[in-house]
Amino acid sequence: MYFGSHVSIRKGYLEAAKACMRIGGRSFQYFPKNPRSLSTKSFDHRDAEACAVWCRQHDLLSIAHSAYPANLAAEGEEKQVAVIRSLLNDLEITEACGSVGLVVHFGIYKGAEPLQGYIRIVQTLNEVLRLWEGQTLILLENQSGEHARMGMTMEELTQVRSLSAAPHKIGFCLDTCHLFASGLWDGHNWKEVVSKGTQTGYWEHLRAIHLNDSVYPTRSYKDRHANIGRGEIGSAALKQVLASPFLQSMPIVLETPSSEQWSHVNELQLLQEWMGNSK
Repeated sequence: MYFGSHVSIRKGYLEAAKACMRIGGRSFQYFPKNPRSLSTKSFDHRDAEACAVWCRQHDLLSIAHSAYPANLAAEGEEKQVAVIRSLLNDLEITEACGSVGLVVHFGIYKGAEPLQGYIRIVQTLNEVLRLWEGQTLILLENQSGEHARMGMTMEELTQVRSLSAAPHKIGFCLDTCHLFASGLWDGHNWKEVVSKGTQTGYWEHLRAIHLNDSVYPTRSYKDRHANIGRGEIGSAALKQVLASPFLQSMPIVLETPSSEQWSHVNELQLLQEWMGNSK
């Protein structure tokens, strides 16, 4: 399985891919540019293309993550235009790096009429995808419900995809912590979650996993990641997820805390032990 973690691009995109291999990963996630800003970035195409070549040569998979302020439901034309430009810039970098897709949060809308938020999300996606001609996908990520009680269900994600003007350019990234925090998954009803994903057509468009445990209990609506097996979800529930056949051949990326005492190296080794691949 393509286990990996989030890595820094401080030394460039190629070095990010090499860092993934050094810690024993087969996949990685990165921010194409400053994750705190919607500013666009002029990037080194040679470095990005070298990253793509390295990944093909070493059978690595990667995904990128859009900037945090890139809210698909943003209100106001000026803010929406900035989000669209930022996402197009991210997609260009993601494509050059040979990545599977660009992870984008579903969107946050706090207006009086929730329907307007969904309309805004579809409109923003349509404008981005009208201008985007590459192969890299937008990967909509499920939300925990912390900032707005939307984007938590498979029905919402699949409906927004189907209502978009270019659904073939959209896939999904499933975050296990968000799924747990939202209450859709309580750690004991994975079969029900699988059934719901099948009914809605979610799994056939799943392209990546964020593998995170949760600091807080289910239905807390709090997005706080814990190290795998050390949070409220626990090892048994996460192992059940990893046993699902539709997770094969896609990036499964850790977004968990890393320290000298317990690093991503340790977690990747633990995952291999879970899969029965320990040496």
